[in-house]
Amino acid sequence: MINQEVPKPRKFERWIIPAVIAVGLIIVAFFGFRAVRSFIRIQTTDLKPGTTDVAAIRGWMTVPHIARVFKVPEKYLFVQLGIPAEGNRNKGLGEINQTYFAGQPGIVMEKVKNAILQFNAERSTPTGVGK
Repeated sequence: MINQEVPKPRKFERWIIPAVIAVGLIIVAFFGFRAVRSFIRIQTTDLKPGTTDVAAIRGWMTVPHIARVFKVPEKYLFVQLGIPAEGNRNKGLGEINQTYFAGQPGIVMEKVKNAILQFNAERSTPTGVGK
């Protein structure tokens, strides 16, 4: 039996594994907190389909989400905003505002609120009245 010495790990080898584990834990914690925050935000919004109070609209909401909740066609909202639907369906109103109306904070939210109110007014006005 040959007596072989086990080489001592170098300094580099001693700290690389804990460093990789630490970076992994930081990444998991970061995305975990984001997921929990999003879940809580959705739960506390309490928007149910058929909601009519536009004051409940928040900057993190997407156009498809708002269209579904307020029963307004998604296409109608994008036309009122004057932006393409492609590439913007998964963006929140705040992100759309930064992309298309950077110098005008809150303009997208106001346009969406006005579009919903206008759509509901047009839908509730009976045709042929006053003729």
